[in-house]
Amino acid sequence: MDNKVEEYIEKQKSPQKEICQKLREIILNKFPNIKEEMKYGVPYYGNKYYIVALKTHVNLGFSIKDLTEKEISLLEGSGKTVRHLKVNSFEDIDEEEILKLLKMVMDK
Repeated sequence: MDNKVEEYIEKQKSPQKEICQKLREIILNKFPNIKEEMKYGVPYYGNKYYIVALKTHVNLGFSIKDLTEKEISLLEGSGKTVRHLKVNSFEDIDEEEILKLLKMVMDK
């Protein structure tokens, strides 16, 4: 676990702080050996995922490299290399769905 990631999460306001903590926990539990680092100012995981706290929500971002159009359509946004899942509240975290998306991206 990266101390800079810890610092980034700790400085967030509620509920973004708790959402970031939970998303981080889900990623690290699923992939205990994944490289965690700060990249582009946000927590990044193995060049596959990122977490960014925004004013009203948190985005869990995913690399879309090698995903099919159908797989990409499961995510929000219009980026050319990444898309995201928008999490508005702690209660909105669907761990089962997130795990499916994490696996889908990791398998590519």
